[in-house]
Amino acid sequence: MRIRGTTVLAIRHKGVVAIAGDGQVTLESTIMKTGARKIRRLYQDKILCGFAGATADALSLFEKLETKLKEFNGCLVRAAVEMAKLWRTDKYLRNLQALLIAADREKILVISGTGDVIEPDDEMAAIGSGGGYALAAARALKAHSDLDSSSIAQEAIRIASGICIYTNDTIVVETL
Repeated sequence: MRIRGTTVLAIRHKGVVAIAGDGQVTLESTIMKTGARKIRRLYQDKILCGFAGATADALSLFEKLETKLKEFNGCLVRAAVEMAKLWRTDKYLRNLQALLIAADREKILVISGTGDVIEPDDEMAAIGSGGGYALAAARALKAHSDLDSSSIAQEAIRIASGICIYTNDTIVVETL
């Protein structure tokens, strides 16, 4: 059986960073939970992080990222690169099935277990089953509305929930 379902979007707009995530967790064709919280605050509430993938794996990765953030005094890029290196090379960690988005006031990063640390060009990124839909919606909303980052993130996830069967409209938004 395969657990699926997540849409997480990060955006920086008008000087504010927002990360939004839906709440749905699906086991094969059954919705198991509608109010999961996939966004966390890390390092003295200065970093926002969201995940797609296995929950236990993501929580382990949050802990590893938090450790690296402490080690590098809150420098997100350095911590993300060091964690991605560890994730890729450590025998236990490389089996974890998750993808992270992390953001501070300056950067938005997508971090993967293959060693990737990607900073998007347009100050927004999305992961998970509905990530592409949410990202497309966020780009359109940013270009053609006066909404703030939190409103764009929430509306983009809501739009994705109308398309992706693994995404719902129970949305959590955190901002910096």
